[in-house]
Amino acid sequence: MKSIFKIFWDPNPFLQDLGLLVARLTVGIGMLLHGWGKIQNFSAMASSFADPLGIGSYPSAILVIFAEFICSILLILGFMSRLALINLLITMGVAGFIHHAADPFAKKELALLYFGVYLALFFLGPGRLSVDKVIYKR
Repeated sequence: MKSIFKIFWDPNPFLQDLGLLVARLTVGIGMLLHGWGKIQNFSAMASSFADPLGIGSYPSAILVIFAEFICSILLILGFMSRLALINLLITMGVAGFIHHAADPFAKKELALLYFGVYLALFFLGPGRLSVDKVIYKR
């Protein structure tokens, strides 16, 4: 009986790393698909894309696609994870706190949820089940 409860209270490094992998895959694949939709509709969407920072619709669309697609691939692999997460955090921060600032919570909820998971992954790192771990062997 004692060994059953040990699973719930004793830290298990492998399960922690598995949890980080699941989180990386879940938000990474979700955001990757979101970015892929923007890539497919780029010509129709770029000229009218939101420009909350005042840099222009076209550059804003390029930066968002870079974060949502390229950085999501890096996050899924666990390669240069924290650097990729900075881009994803900025993108979701702008979406949730600037672009949807005046909107009801339901409109900004997804961006804030992604932001929270990205922030947790930034603090925790990619875990041992990542390309970063293989390269840097820390």
